[in-house]
Amino acid sequence: MSQPAILPEIETDHKLRFQPPYHVILLNDDDHSYLYVITMLKELFGHPVEKGYQLAEEVDKTGRAIVYTTTLEHAELKQDQIHAYGPDPNIERCQGSMTAEIEPAE
Repeated sequence: MSQPAILPEIETDHKLRFQPPYHVILLNDDDHSYLYVITMLKELFGHPVEKGYQLAEEVDKTGRAIVYTTTLEHAELKQDQIHAYGPDPNIERCQGSMTAEIEPAE
């Protein structure tokens, strides 16, 4: 039986670089139902219904809620997905998607 090759340790001066985190913040309006918000958060972010309800309630009461924290590039993608999600089919006057903004988490 052969012995596994032993590789010499290689010293590196590489430092890991982390991208700073960004929050995706959902903004409140009066043209979207809790059901819409809960469904959107489940489909776009994988939040369970209970978490979606908590966030929908926070948006309703405070005007905004952090729905996701990630890298800037991914936060921009998620913001675009919120903006493209479409109108609430349960509210006739609803003309379009909800609004989201991005801000540094630190």
